[in-house]
Amino acid sequence: MIFGPLAVADCEGAVLAHSLLVDGKRWAKGRVLSAADCDALRAAGLAEVTVARFEPGEVAEDAAATRLATALAGRGVTALAPVHGRVNLIADVDGLLAAPRAAVDALNAVDEALTLGTLADFARVAQGDIIATIKIIPYAVREAALEAALAAVVPIRVAAFQCLGVDLFQTTLPGTADKLLARTDTVTRGRIAGCHGHVVTAENCAHDTSRLATLLRRPTDAAITLVAGASATVDRGDVIPAAIVAAGGIVERLGMPVDPGNLLVLGRIGSRAVIGLPGCARSPKRNGFDWVLERLFAGIPVTATDIAAMGSGGLLAETERPEPRARHAPALAPIGAVLLAAGRSTRMGSFKLLEDLNGRPLVAHAAQALIDAGLPVFVVLGHEAAAVRAALAGLPVQFIVAADYARGMSHSLRAGLAAIPGDWRGVLVALGDMPRVSAATVAAITAAATSERSIVVPVHDGRRGNPVLFGRAWLARLSDSSGDRGGKALLDEFADLVTEVEVADDGVLFDIDDPATLAAARKG
Repeated sequence: MIFGPLAVADCEGAVLAHSLLVDGKRWAKGRVLSAADCDALRAAGLAEVTVARFEPGEVAEDAAATRLATALAGRGVTALAPVHGRVNLIADVDGLLAAPRAAVDALNAVDEALTLGTLADFARVAQGDIIATIKIIPYAVREAALEAALAAVVPIRVAAFQCLGVDLFQTTLPGTADKLLARTDTVTRGRIAGCHGHVVTAENCAHDTSRLATLLRRPTDAAITLVAGASATVDRGDVIPAAIVAAGGIVERLGMPVDPGNLLVLGRIGSRAVIGLPGCARSPKRNGFDWVLERLFAGIPVTATDIAAMGSGGLLAETERPEPRARHAPALAPIGAVLLAAGRSTRMGSFKLLEDLNGRPLVAHAAQALIDAGLPVFVVLGHEAAAVRAALAGLPVQFIVAADYARGMSHSLRAGLAAIPGDWRGVLVALGDMPRVSAATVAAITAAATSERSIVVPVHDGRRGNPVLFGRAWLARLSDSSGDRGGKALLDEFADLVTEVEVADDGVLFDIDDPATLAAARKG
């Protein structure tokens, strides 16, 4: 192609390279100049214009883009009409895009005149979405370059979602909240419906290998079985993988290099895929589980090798995270404590935080352990605020008053979190009615907080207790909690991110709610 300025007298049949204003009208670049156009240019006083002239063996941009698009449009894809050397490809169906990067790279390496841009391989697309664009850079390309590009083409396709049946099982432990089960059911059904699937059976059972195995080995018409466990899976000997094996299946992969979603279990019983859900799948936010589920619905097999290859791009974007990642905390950024001491003690019959235990009020024992562990302490006051201040007189603590404490623990917690300094990298949420938690236990919990996304829970004799530590990245979500659940919803939703610290201290399970427990504490 010859490109450059040319005398208007010689421009007939050439392509206008730049837009022009002629006799008050805009002529777009790419216009093929006619004899009348040349007369108009001369009448406008122009002696020459910049044009492109084709040479033998060249193909015009729209024709080249159309030929390339026709070759690229595979199953589930339609090519639109060319416009200025560009053709867009759109999805005909809902599903997953199949556009392997190596094939896209190979085509783009043929010649700089021919370009192909696509969504990422395995991107989820909806019918009508633009999934790729072909753009011819100059006004014409060499036929040889176009033929080389056509030889390199691997058709782009959309693997359509199939109408598959799914069994949804949830396991439970003592204390598993009905609200959690209901929310998980609702969120998971939404995911399934979004992939054109439907639930065949939804059932709960105890978090026990044999009970779950009984459900898994039952005959079913479902193509996929999903299991939401009451506890995160961290070993092949855990309940979900062990139950898959006990039901006659195999565990293909435990864990995936996608965050959130690390603690996913991929198994198979016969031809049926069995997935142990990571804790984050209780949230509708996108996570690694979506990547696996969508491939299965699109008829794309998922193997251990496939999951191992998901690490590049597996740290999901900020918009897909539970909270935006804060900047790295400075070295030695402190962890502090918020001690909740605002409640009314309605079950106690008296204001329990001021009850005497070994010569000191209950709340003073709870505060002292935090202080002895070296933490700065904010005490949230509400009911009998002046009396609690007096009970803690002389201790190095700061006080925060929660005006709406009577509306539930979450409101007291919100008041405490709103007051903490900006340099804290985490907050230990402690309860004023737990006087037997030791300073050593507090220190062990804080030592396990390795980042601003840490959630650390003490465990004694297989049971989770308090206090619980939340890294700074979670504080906005924690402030949005409601009622008396406090951080429990976060622990359920992001179970695979929780660090459990085994402690010898049974005080993490011991809170004083009634006269009987207070009497037991005085005796012990």
